[in-house]
Amino acid sequence: MENKELINIRLNDGGASVIILDQTLLPNEEKYIELSSADAMFEAIYSLRVRGAPAIGIFAAYALCVFACQIKTEDFEVFYSEVLKYSDYLDSSRPTAVNLGTQLRRMERLVKDSSGLPVKQILEAMREEADKIYNEDVEMCRAISEHGLTLIKNGYGIMTQCNAGPIATSKYGTALGPIILGKEKGMDLHAFICETRPLLQGARLTAFELDRAGVDCTLICDNMASVVMSEGKINAVFAGCDRIARNGDVANKVGTGGLAILAKHYGIPFYIFGPSTTIDMDCASGAEIEIELRKPEEIKEMFYIKPMAPKNVKCYNPAFDVTPNSLITAIITEKGIYKSFK
Repeated sequence: MENKELINIRLNDGGASVIILDQTLLPNEEKYIELSSADAMFEAIYSLRVRGAPAIGIFAAYALCVFACQIKTEDFEVFYSEVLKYSDYLDSSRPTAVNLGTQLRRMERLVKDSSGLPVKQILEAMREEADKIYNEDVEMCRAISEHGLTLIKNGYGIMTQCNAGPIATSKYGTALGPIILGKEKGMDLHAFICETRPLLQGARLTAFELDRAGVDCTLICDNMASVVMSEGKINAVFAGCDRIARNGDVANKVGTGGLAILAKHYGIPFYIFGPSTTIDMDCASGAEIEIELRKPEEIKEMFYIKPMAPKNVKCYNPAFDVTPNSLITAIITEKGIYKSFK
């Protein structure tokens, strides 16, 4: 597959809408959609048209710019109140990823600190701040990728969970960044991609990105991880994160904790990758992280022509799990590699 860069989020030239790559259609269709209403923005996050902790934060910043342009007032207090209302509404779309709230609060502070300026000037400042958030993420992903590259060697087999590549961020990604950068530098790496239930983001998105980047990769079902590890094919496990607690516990797509347990059993290093913006210093441990529960249809019906389970069977469908710090070899952010979480 030709390795073309995907621009997954951008503000349109006039600032009236946000344009995103609809990730729900991948890998079969690359379609961009234009969003301008609050409900459409909310739905895009909830339904995973835009997803990945850093990407959600970037999207939310641009979305707030669009909302702000729709506020018809020159009174600052009215303007600020409406911005807060829109921000709270977006923030309620998904509870687990910290970047969503972090970047919304950042935009809120910018508006609050702009009190006394004309609304038109505040709108320009908001757009500049959203662009800054995007560009900072590009730089962070490159730095994370460079740090991660020091942990692997030519010929390594790397297991991945969920999707933490370019479409989940801005460029390169977090957990996939070292693999993609390593390929660019001529390294021979092999990725074993867990399909990642219940939404198959490994099969649909990670496989799509790594194949596009020319990386040698193999897709496996989630319950095959132990077999592949036991065969000596895995030298490291790379996973992204949606929230890092103050003690180093990590929330990521469901199944990550199980991989960490298996990796410890087989003596395989288990690494978590994420920008420092995913660290929640107000969250003491993983026990405080709210885990998003999603609809049972995503297990029983999604991706199937016909339902694959009886209609009345109950489903428990957590989108994330928490990996305790004791199972994590190191956490890699743009600032470096951290091996102690005390």
